[in-house]
Amino acid sequence: MVSDLFSVGYLSKNIMAESNVSQKPSAINLVFVGFIAIAIIFAAYTNNMEAVTKASFESAKTAVNLAINLIGVMALWLGFVRVLEAGGLMYTLAKYLKPLMVRLFPDVPETHPAMGAMILNISANMLGLGNAATPFGIKAMVELNKINPLKGTATNAMCLFLAINTSSIALFPLGVIGVRAAANSTDPAAIWLPTFIATSLSTLVGVTVALWLGNRSKISDEMISPQVESIESSENSETDTETETETANFEEADYSHLLYPVGKISQTVAWLFILGFISSWIYGVIKAGSLGGFFNQDFLSHWLMPALMLLIVAYGVGRGVKVYEAVTEGAKQGFDIAIRIIPFLVAILVAIGMFRASGAMKAIATILNPITTLIQLPAEVLPMALIRPLSGGGAFGIMSELVEKAPDSYSAFVASTMMGSTETTFYVLAVYFGAVGITRIRHALVAALLADATGLIAACFLSSIFWNLS
Repeated sequence: MVSDLFSVGYLSKNIMAESNVSQKPSAINLVFVGFIAIAIIFAAYTNNMEAVTKASFESAKTAVNLAINLIGVMALWLGFVRVLEAGGLMYTLAKYLKPLMVRLFPDVPETHPAMGAMILNISANMLGLGNAATPFGIKAMVELNKINPLKGTATNAMCLFLAINTSSIALFPLGVIGVRAAANSTDPAAIWLPTFIATSLSTLVGVTVALWLGNRSKISDEMISPQVESIESSENSETDTETETETANFEEADYSHLLYPVGKISQTVAWLFILGFISSWIYGVIKAGSLGGFFNQDFLSHWLMPALMLLIVAYGVGRGVKVYEAVTEGAKQGFDIAIRIIPFLVAILVAIGMFRASGAMKAIATILNPITTLIQLPAEVLPMALIRPLSGGGAFGIMSELVEKAPDSYSAFVASTMMGSTETTFYVLAVYFGAVGITRIRHALVAALLADATGLIAACFLSSIFWNLS
């Protein structure tokens, strides 16, 4: 009897502890409050209150405009994702990458749609296709949330996926290379190898930290979660029944209305698309005079995105997918998700805008300047290093300005490598977690920031090495 009472008391204590933990402010909440408070107080001392006021309104408008502009991109790429889903590519990719993905994500069933979406997101990031990666990533988060036993709280799989996403290996930093090429750099692709090495190191750190922190919290989660889930199921039996049914049937997604009997004609047309593109690629190489020249100047900057679209269309035709119907059906999700993201974007971008306008960002840059000399970070690149995890647009603007002024300078080289080696961590967290209503992000922020810091430091050291070798 005493032991039973002790067990009940112990479980009650742990359940209450879990409840208290869930009620604590999240990391992103602390960051938001810190930015706002510091910005206002700093502006009061530096007489920048007018600038902070303007920045708050302008940043809010920017956030909404960004979400509106994202609707088209989301609709387009989620439409293409539906083509791949209907054709079965998600499951095919998951099958071939099964050994690695199963080891990294043991809590996600190996044939779950989330697996395919995560693979596509990681692949797009590796190719530097940020516009394509974002819809894939949001799709993955939506699917991961379907098997989330505690809504509103990030799972270990979500945290690990975000760590990989914010530090993913960059095989081809296409956007940065394109900017350097447009500025008439003598060697636009010179940043490729240092960027590849830096992102490899940041990914290694991000994955290691996420796995370690996830395993560290797994024991306590396994002890408490069943009790919490039992209480929640008694209060929300209807909702849980629907969730369980949805999770149990995830392999039975019906795309029959998007398919037609595939024959030799469809397969022939698909191969003709591919052969036609290869022929045009060969023609482009001949016209450019060399493979390297065409690859650096045209293919990386302009050809790769249309090539990806054509390959998806060819795949759909070859697999008997009604491509137009699939694209329009998948595109409907883009509108819903973009609207859902607006509150999260407004909050984080307003906080960042006020922080910059107050002059606090510039003050931090001045204080850190002696330290940054140790990692060979030029003073003019420091503002970009500070703003990179917060605002991709701001960081891209700083990098573009440096490259435009002196495309072959050391500062431009460091800024370009850093741009390809790091990610807008807070933006990614806000968008991806915001899309599925996650407010308790657990260790995702820590893993992502450590990976970001690794990429930043590695970019500085590797830039100095490769700059001297060139």
